[in-house]
Amino acid sequence: MKYNFDEMIERRDTASIKWDFADVFVGAGDALPMWVADMDFKCPQPVIDALIERSKHGVFGYSGHTEAFYNAIINWLKRRHGWQIEKEWICTTPGVVPALAFSVMAYTKPGDRVLIQTPVYHPFFDAIELNDRILVGNPLTNRDGRYYMDFDDLETKFREGVAMAILCHPHNPVGRVWNQDELRRFGDLCLQYNVTMISDDIHSDIIYKPNRYTPLATLGDDYRNNTVTCFAPSKTFNLAGLTASFIIIPDKQMREKFVEVLFRTGVYIGNLYGAIGLEKAYDEGEEWLEQLLDYLQANLDFLRDYLAENLPQIEMIKPEGTYLVWLDCRALGLSDDNLKALWFEKAKVAPDPGTKFGNDGSGFMRINIACPKKVLETALDRFKQTVGELKHE
Repeated sequence: MKYNFDEMIERRDTASIKWDFADVFVGAGDALPMWVADMDFKCPQPVIDALIERSKHGVFGYSGHTEAFYNAIINWLKRRHGWQIEKEWICTTPGVVPALAFSVMAYTKPGDRVLIQTPVYHPFFDAIELNDRILVGNPLTNRDGRYYMDFDDLETKFREGVAMAILCHPHNPVGRVWNQDELRRFGDLCLQYNVTMISDDIHSDIIYKPNRYTPLATLGDDYRNNTVTCFAPSKTFNLAGLTASFIIIPDKQMREKFVEVLFRTGVYIGNLYGAIGLEKAYDEGEEWLEQLLDYLQANLDFLRDYLAENLPQIEMIKPEGTYLVWLDCRALGLSDDNLKALWFEKAKVAPDPGTKFGNDGSGFMRINIACPKKVLETALDRFKQTVGELKHE
């Protein structure tokens, strides 16, 4: 079937974090929300139909994971990413963010040093610091509008002592899809210095051509046996509210440590609707995904052209993956507070402030393009007008 991603769907009054709670989370209740990483599109029709059909049963007791659930995951990773996994490698959690915290608890102890590559998704900071571990930053390097890992700094930090490194792949917010050479250099250093690797691959299905996503764990047995890889259908199919993710842990001892934390924290019962949504999305949602990728590419092209023609002060960091775009606003010459006020209060548009992703995000904004083109155009028109007014002040 042909999906209509131009459809304007009213999300207010649906308990939407993005639309109904923007004031609570980002202080922008009356601004057009272009922030949190969910989409303004309906999910694939087979998912909707399956959830409705299950609801008709009327009994919603405790539920487990069926063979069909596991097969959906196994087949998806094989079909889309060429990774043949085993059923016993799969652990389930109510989201990738909890899985990051569980990993910190499973593989490190209080006072251990855990490394992240900034600017990066803000719950990485919380998973480390709120669990009494020491955060170690390995800032990415921006060269001519593209970000790279700083391997010299990475090795220096590892020499000083690091127990775990969390990789964001594809990277949120800078949009890099790490290539195999980069992944091997990262993995080799982790192995050399006995650093456990946690890879957050939640955006791995949103990749722009000609880029290719490769799971770190597929590059060799040593990598596989030292890596925890986190996936979910939530970003791919707009199912974040169903709270379902799966964590691939091939090494038996590492898997047992992770499962021990799940039981210690009482997180071992699955979400009925999350399991249904995941299974149907992976089994019957591929047509929807291919159409989505085409639509996102068109939105990305529109954003690039709009900025070049109307807002040359804003540099778009071209994403290789994700539907989140990192905007370099430093040429405006504003402090972070004034930059946020320009977007939120004057333009009435609410992207994510760059400082949310660490100090390396100063002067940047992250904008979500997973919306109807009309919404994106409205946001850009508002900001263009506001910047024009700023020039005349």
